[in-house]
Amino acid sequence: MQYLILFLLFLLIELLYFKIADQYNIIDKPNSRSSHTSITLRGGGIIFPIAIVVAFCMGYVSWSIMLAVILVAAVSFIDDIKPLSQLPRFGSHIVAVVLVFYDLNLFVESLWLIPVLFVLLIGWVNAFNFMDGINGITVLYAVTAIVSFSFLPVNEASLPLLITMGLSCLAFGIFNVRKKAKTFAGDVGSISMALFLGYFMIKTIIESGQFGYILFFSVYGIDAIITIMNRLLKKENIFQPHRSHLYQYLANEMGYSHILVSLIYAGFQLGINAVIIYMDSKGNLNLLVTIGLLLTLTFGYLGVRNFVICKMDLKHS
Repeated sequence: MQYLILFLLFLLIELLYFKIADQYNIIDKPNSRSSHTSITLRGGGIIFPIAIVVAFCMGYVSWSIMLAVILVAAVSFIDDIKPLSQLPRFGSHIVAVVLVFYDLNLFVESLWLIPVLFVLLIGWVNAFNFMDGINGITVLYAVTAIVSFSFLPVNEASLPLLITMGLSCLAFGIFNVRKKAKTFAGDVGSISMALFLGYFMIKTIIESGQFGYILFFSVYGIDAIITIMNRLLKKENIFQPHRSHLYQYLANEMGYSHILVSLIYAGFQLGINAVIIYMDSKGNLNLLVTIGLLLTLTFGYLGVRNFVICKMDLKHS
């Protein structure tokens, strides 16, 4: 009953936000770099940081994580309404990461570990945000991660938090996982969810001692990194909007539906996660195996990407 009430609360908050967004014209207008063609309400992902506040009030999450998520969400929401410079956005990310590290007590670890984790977490937050480009992809991928984390015995005590965040995804998904989305997550949604998932990934790896769980983010990670590398080789500004992720090629150039592409990404990642969980339960997931799986997935991705690009070239020739 408690979770049903939470879900209905999140649903009501979303509907109230739509009225506010309508009144104040908080919308996403399509441009040449967009994967959508109609004006859509922006910022529906505000339900994610709201869910974190609710989780804090119920004692499911610490004040430092709540503050970190609220900070990046607030700056991102302002950016959604009126674009900000890189400084306030990056500054909020730095402070948020410091709060995450404080919560996880990482400042007592080896000095070399702090900058490595800092770069990884900042990179993950921005990669997750870059991947938010078609209907359903962000929320379905987030649900995949949340469900996967929930299956791990090490996260049993965190189940109420994970369920709360999952319910916020469900409330948002009702309006986003459709052919014509009612709302997009906006930076307020994608960045706050990315920070939460990044925090939970580090927490899970530390408490379990199993680095292999990093593969829970492999589909997004590989797509984002390869795309960034390709854009750098072409001397493009990687901070500018673009349409060169594999999922964008599939949705925009190849004409596959947004929901189908989003389901493929989430479904493939869920399959990978199931294999990881199984291998770990059998004691077969070590660092060497993790690296081998990562390389296999990377080469597999490159093969699919090159195949799709070839088909695109043939289609346009």
